[in-house]
Parts: sequence; C-alpha cells; structure tokens
Amino acid sequence: MTPQELKERLRRQAAALPRANVPHLLEQFLALPQVEAAHTVMVFYGVGREPDTTALIDQLLAMGKRVALPVCLPQRKMEARAITSQDQLIPNHYGIPEPDGVCPIVPQKDVDVVLVPNMMCDRAGYRLGQGGGYYDRWLKGYTGFTVSVCPADRFQEQLPHAEYDVPVQLVLTDA
Repeated sequence: MTPQELKERLRRQAAALPRANVPHLLEQFLALPQVEAAHTVMVFYGVGREPDTTALIDQLLAMGKRVALPVCLPQRKMEARAITSQDQLIPNHYGIPEPDGVCPIVPQKDVDVVLVPNMMCDRAGYRLGQGGGYYDRWLKGYTGFTVSVCPADRFQEQLPHAEYDVPVQLVLTDA
C-alpha cells in the first residue's frame, strides 16, 4: 500500500469517528506560555469531526488577542485574516466559516501561534488533514509556534508522510 493509499484509508477511519470533544485540550492550548505571550493567534473553525472552536475563538478575543482564521484561496493556497467577532464569518465554498473579504489580511510573519486542524496526529507532530494541503503550503517557511489538539482515539504512533508534509511542534493529547 502506498503512503497516499494509507492516508486515504486513515481518512475513512477518522471520518467514521464522532466529532472530537476536547474542551480540556483546548484549555491546555490557552494555558500554553506561547499562547499567553502571543499577540496574534490563528485558529481554525472546527467543522465535521473537528473540535468545536467557537468558544476558543471567543476566549482568545476576550483575552485581547488578535485572532486570525484561514481563508481558502484558489490553487489550494490560504491566507490568514483577522476578526473581531464571529459575526464576520461567512461560509466558503466548502461550507466552512471563514472571515469575510473586509477582514484585514494578517501577514504570515505576524502570526505568533497557529492551532492546526487534523483528523489524526502522531508522536512526531505529523498530522493527517483533509487532503487538500492548504495548511502544509501555508506552514512551509512559517517560523512561529504550531500546535494541534488530538484526542486519544485519533492519536497514532506514526502516520505516513511525504516531503511536503509539515509537522506541528506540539501535539496536545490525552493519549
């Protein structure tokens, strides 16, 4: 089985799992010294099997953080845009809420911490995403701090990965 075939098999397995319920891991994320020191934090808006991040977004805003969310662009590219309220989110062509076009673009170099979504993660920080490669492209060359939260039922010892896959620096898990 090729690495790509194995990834697809793992994506099907992850898709059969219930939505990730990890409020304790999101609280650990908020307590990280890197998050506490950060001016700008980029987070994803959890959909499908991903954890619900709506409360996390509100907590970061209440802490006075500049909160950025990703916007999917053509050619599988992504940019970060800052929000001041979740009222500024509109569904994209995948149905994922993202900042509207009025929200300011946040240069990659200005993002201190990124909470990276995953379907599964491993010990080395590699993650299995949806397969579009948006985050891997955006994270290439990123010098800030990267984190994923991964419940025990999605945590793997080792995931298949390719040279273009970018691992996160820290995986918060209850595994």
